[in-house]
Amino acid sequence: MKMKPNFTPLLLLLLLFFLLFNTTTPSSITDFVYAGCSPLKYTPGTPYQASVNSLLTSIANSAIILPYNQFTSTGPMPSSAPSSFGVYQCRGDLSVSDCQSCIQSSLTQIGSLCPFAVGASLQLLGCFIRYDNSSFVGAQDKGLVLKRCGGSVANNGGGDYGAQREGVLTGIVSGTGTYRVAGRGGGGAVQGEAQCEGDMDAKTCGDCLGDAVGTLRSACGDAVSGEVYLVKCYARYWATGAYARSDAHDYSPSSDVASKTWAIVLGIIAGVALIIVFLSFLRQACCSHGHGKM
Repeated sequence: MKMKPNFTPLLLLLLLFFLLFNTTTPSSITDFVYAGCSPLKYTPGTPYQASVNSLLTSIANSAIILPYNQFTSTGPMPSSAPSSFGVYQCRGDLSVSDCQSCIQSSLTQIGSLCPFAVGASLQLLGCFIRYDNSSFVGAQDKGLVLKRCGGSVANNGGGDYGAQREGVLTGIVSGTGTYRVAGRGGGGAVQGEAQCEGDMDAKTCGDCLGDAVGTLRSACGDAVSGEVYLVKCYARYWATGAYARSDAHDYSPSSDVASKTWAIVLGIIAGVALIIVFLSFLRQACCSHGHGKM
């Protein structure tokens, strides 16, 4: 009796390959960047908790229509509840629906990241929220929150990469508005963006971004990407094509992390392939042994 060829192992391998490579998603506006929590805690059930809850509700409602807003809340009992102060901001290029989704994601995370914290902040790739028991809106603060640089650009940008990056960073500092982009649409090797908190005037924003870009220049050297977040502004740049980005504005972790991910994926595929081949061999051996007895 002639046996039909068994395509099951091949189909399983192809399905596994498809699933693995389609679950490697590009970066998202809700990707985590950093969080900060006050060491001072409030007692659950106290008036301050009611004030914070009211504040976060106001943020959720406002994000439906505005990309930036600030609030002061005393909760449901103004005469006795201590005030809380809060702000949120979405990245300047987001649609209203994307802004709302990003803020909603922030609100669902901040409570678990900073439980019962008197003050907290959370930066996602597309938005930012912060609250505290003292007012911070309008205050200048250029303290460093996060500094991160990607891998070396030695084999990933061409001889003029440094010059193009410098042009992007200069464009960010000399730009206008609270949200600034540079290097897009011109076919260059480098792109960048920056944003100041919405309560800053043009001069204060420029000063803040000048410090952020200065830190990028000194800290990231020949890195293929870099990002610096100060308390009231951020600036970042990346090499076009160096990352699996969902669009021109987002980018994934540095190329060394991506290389490790590919190595893990390929290792899994190779291991599973060997198991499938081994099981197929055993199956055929058993079938041949069984036919030999008949």
